[in-house]
Amino acid sequence: MADKAEAYDSSEIRVLEGLEPVRLRPGMYIGSTGYDGLHHLIKEIADNSIDEAIAGFANRVDITILKDGGVRIDDNGRGIPVDIHPKTKKSTLETVLTVLHAGGKFGDGGYKVSSGLHGVGSSVVNALSTHMIAEVYRGGKTHHIEFDTGKPTMDLKVTNGSPRESGTSITFYPDPSIFKETTTFDYNWVSSYARHQAYLTKGILITVSDERTGEHESFYFEGGIKSYVKRLNGGKELLSEDIFYVEKQVNEAIVEVALQYNDTFAEIMKPFANNVLTPDGGMHVVGFRTGLNRTINDYARKNGLLKEKEENLTGDDIKEGLTAVILVKLPDPQFEGQTKNKLGNPEVRGYVDKVMTEYFGYYLEENPAIAKKIVGKATLAARARKAARAARDNVIRKGAFEGLNLPSKLADCSSRNAEDCELFIVEGNSAAGSAKEGRDSKIQAILPLRGKVLNTERARLDKMLANAELVSLIKGLGVGIGDQFNIDGLRYHKIIFMTDADVDGSHISTLLLTFFFRYMPDIIKAGHVYLAKPPLFGLIKGTGSGRKIDYIYDEQALEETLTKKIEERKAAGTKIDEESERFKQAGYTAQQRFKGLGEMDAAQLWETTMNPENRTLVRVSIEDAEKADAIFSKLMGDQAELRKNFIQARAASVDLDDLDF
Repeated sequence: MADKAEAYDSSEIRVLEGLEPVRLRPGMYIGSTGYDGLHHLIKEIADNSIDEAIAGFANRVDITILKDGGVRIDDNGRGIPVDIHPKTKKSTLETVLTVLHAGGKFGDGGYKVSSGLHGVGSSVVNALSTHMIAEVYRGGKTHHIEFDTGKPTMDLKVTNGSPRESGTSITFYPDPSIFKETTTFDYNWVSSYARHQAYLTKGILITVSDERTGEHESFYFEGGIKSYVKRLNGGKELLSEDIFYVEKQVNEAIVEVALQYNDTFAEIMKPFANNVLTPDGGMHVVGFRTGLNRTINDYARKNGLLKEKEENLTGDDIKEGLTAVILVKLPDPQFEGQTKNKLGNPEVRGYVDKVMTEYFGYYLEENPAIAKKIVGKATLAARARKAARAARDNVIRKGAFEGLNLPSKLADCSSRNAEDCELFIVEGNSAAGSAKEGRDSKIQAILPLRGKVLNTERARLDKMLANAELVSLIKGLGVGIGDQFNIDGLRYHKIIFMTDADVDGSHISTLLLTFFFRYMPDIIKAGHVYLAKPPLFGLIKGTGSGRKIDYIYDEQALEETLTKKIEERKAAGTKIDEESERFKQAGYTAQQRFKGLGEMDAAQLWETTMNPENRTLVRVSIEDAEKADAIFSKLMGDQAELRKNFIQARAASVDLDDLDF
């Protein structure tokens, strides 16, 4: 041991210089080197342009996905400074793009409000790109410099003339040696990012173009977050068309809130700090809820809408059907971690509370009809909450394997290691019988459903807990529901919807997805929900012991398989009877279409749909919760016309399995 200690000296200590740490540990700076990390590069550069707009120096940002795999981001802001930096003795432009923690987000001379907390964005993108081109337009001149993997390949070149009065253009190409999963940018991601930033920055025009496909969109919302609330509530029945909106400065911060109530039972909350989404909330959300709850209760008591002996409405009562966007802008945001999921500034709580108490109070006084509807909805929610509490006490297990008995219809697995266990939710007794017989009973549990479950998009918790099918599901999962939900109790880490490959089966899957999305979204977020993909066709060859079946999962695959087999037979010199059925031309003796899971015996169901080595599962994601909410509102809400239009527009081309919730 002593010899090893003596050998451990300064030569063993590696000092990383410049942008080396970024290339060595990219995940520390952009989260991952997969799809999310790749697209985070766009965000890092574009956020700088957005910061120029927030500061009032730009009103346009253009994002272009190039044919050759790169991305160009242009703005008409002030342009990154190009003079010699006193510390680095290089141009400020080169310094910003090659030195970590160099930027206008430190000190008093840059931005009063910025989305970038750490100020490392541009240099990180440069380090993780095979090539970067930067152009700055200032004083009627163009300043041009290029880099490879973060290192300059030329001196700053200055030429007379520029395409605009001022601004910055950054073009970069992600390094495939870093982003090994993919370097292909997703237009839909870029479009979604641009739309959100346009909502959050009133008066900015953001364009998105894709040279690969010719797609192009422009986003401009004069109403800002008020327009955002209108979009989030699209397809829902509203308590009022009017949207409450306020924007006020408190000390050095700006508080902006827009809200509107609809007749659903879910809340949509979008909190932002300096244009950064904070999905875990933070002090601005705490202040908002405190002010909202106090103001509604005070109004209700003052106007006799709550009786003297009645309890105050709770936060859960008041948030039912609420759609709100909160945006705070402040000079020194204290985010928790590089991912910026939560805002920690304690003073912001008081700022937002003050604005909500004062201005939402005015709003209720000036709009008594709307105020009465809001209080009335919250009062109904309170009654339902009390009824649900009584029902819940009767049906929810207290822990994963204790408390109430598991549902009698559940054929449980023998393993108690949740990571290994799978729960198949099966449509119909016939299919459930085959599934129970064919399963691996050590790790696979079967829960049959009788008919279509309750549409939870239109039902409160108390009504849902009166539904036997859903109660069986809740008890079987072991996580509880409502304020008692705890994902740590989940008994199965794969929850698989196994329904018929027809319209009714898709409807049942959608009903189940609605339930999980509205009441147990954390299970979807954790990646535990899957759709099984049973075969639609069986192509049979031979008879008796030599009988063989090729299973086909959709009509397109069927046609491709038959065409390939026919061509192979023709190439082998086999004479083809063009008048015979397609499956016979392909060399099969029979073709079977499976109308339902019940038509397959236990062995077939195991082989095609349940065997981990052969089956196809589609994992349900919840990455774009807004899209999912809009889809569920259209498919499962009260407005039949929206549902009809949605289905008609997609009936020919979209299968439930294709919807990325």
